[in-house]
Amino acid sequence: EKLSIDPIDFRISNGAKEGTRRSNGVVNPVIGCIETAEALKKHEHYKSQLIGPNKGRGIASGFWINGSGPACALANVNYDGTVHLTIGSVDIGGTRPAAAQQFAEVLGIPVEDVNPQVGDTEAIGYTSMTGGSGAAFKTGWACYEAAQDVKRQLIQRAALLWETTAEDVEFTDGVMSRKNSSGQNITFKEIASMLPETGGPVVGSANLDPSGAGSAFATAIVDVEVDPETGKVDILRCTIAQDVGTAIHKDYV
Repeated sequence: EKLSIDPIDFRISNGAKEGTRRSNGVVNPVIGCIETAEALKKHEHYKSQLIGPNKGRGIASGFWINGSGPACALANVNYDGTVHLTIGSVDIGGTRPAAAQQFAEVLGIPVEDVNPQVGDTEAIGYTSMTGGSGAAFKTGWACYEAAQDVKRQLIQRAALLWETTAEDVEFTDGVMSRKNSSGQNITFKEIASMLPETGGPVVGSANLDPSGAGSAFATAIVDVEVDPETGKVDILRCTIAQDVGTAIHKDYV
């Protein structure tokens, strides 16, 4: 106030952005710190008047580093075209459907055909602590790689059926087709039903310890009222703009 600087403008001028270095030495990739502040400056809450005694408005920007760690995924393709997907991250509000979505997207199959389940240490390789900032990243990545493993194996099966090489087979949106040959194609469900006569079960797996988890930024406006006799603080209104990245499962954000 003494400098006559708008508190959000101060944060926009000094906020972290792509290329700035965090206190732990990590250089920020593309981030949304400044964008969250800009969004709140345009918000009706910030433009509104706070009327009455013992009331105040606070503004803050911050971030969470997000986590990672070892993770595993195991995918069993059933003969009816469904998939049993086993992961090591427990479900904390959407982990399983998010994992199923990431797996299904690679293969171009309906997410409803993927049955995600959490395995214990006797059923799946070691997966580090499950947390809201790391499960979708590390376990989702493991599911992506497990799906790629399934994809490679099914391409080999299609090549066997067509008496050609794997390099001659394309896999797009759940359908395998032979390059430069119209009419030769087979769906995921169709080739799944033929697994017994083309070499047996297909099981995709992945184990990894990924790095590079991005930071999550947010800016908040909070209006409060303080009781001068008791010191009790009541929150009157709170508005937050958060850079959540890509929302894989909307109920998980």
